[in-house]
Amino acid sequence: MTGGLRIFPGPRVLFACAAELLVEAAVRAVREAGVFTLVLAGGNTPRGLYELLAEPPCASRIPWRQVRLYWGDERFVPQRHEQSNYRLAAETLLARVPVPADQVHPIPTAEATPEQAALAYEDTLRALAAAQGRSPPRFDLVLLGLGADGHTASLFPGGPECAERERWCVASRAPEGTGVRERITLTLPVLNASRSVLFLVSGAEKRPILQKVLHPAPGQERRYPAQLLRPAGELRWLADFPLD
Repeated sequence: MTGGLRIFPGPRVLFACAAELLVEAAVRAVREAGVFTLVLAGGNTPRGLYELLAEPPCASRIPWRQVRLYWGDERFVPQRHEQSNYRLAAETLLARVPVPADQVHPIPTAEATPEQAALAYEDTLRALAAAQGRSPPRFDLVLLGLGADGHTASLFPGGPECAERERWCVASRAPEGTGVRERITLTLPVLNASRSVLFLVSGAEKRPILQKVLHPAPGQERRYPAQLLRPAGELRWLADFPLD
């Protein structure tokens, strides 16, 4: 199921819409099940969204004590590293809202290797699945970005992680020139089990890849990892530039 593409005149309006959708999802999930499971996006794009969520009026509308936070991917760096996805969320959001510490589940990059970190995080996901009585677990909302190369989370074009069908979290390796190469990422089986997936695509430099992902040439329908996101629930794309 898809909710289609929405175009906004700039990033601030895009993030305001994303914040409203997140608030609505949180309120609905807590009303129905008493908990809201949210997967945070990596990279720098969601910074503006996190800042909005930590400010009035959003901050007071979200039932933070019923929120459980997870991450879609992480760079294999210490949590205080400037490239850490956890650090971005911690500084812009977690330090400013009352989410209980034991309900925040970052990917454990203190492990010896990315593979060990992935296995440890899969244990975290299995605990959630057991609590839900589902396999794989079902997140209420997954936030994702889109790289200029068509990657999402740390699922890269042509990477073996895109073909994974059994594991829920694996180590991956980014191409050269993409900063920290050693990564940990959730896989398609768990991402596609989600209730809702929301792509945030900001910056006109992303126009060519978004065009290719959403309107592929014949035979290119599964070329990019972002095209493989087909959640059981709703899929929405928000962009702050028009397509051709």
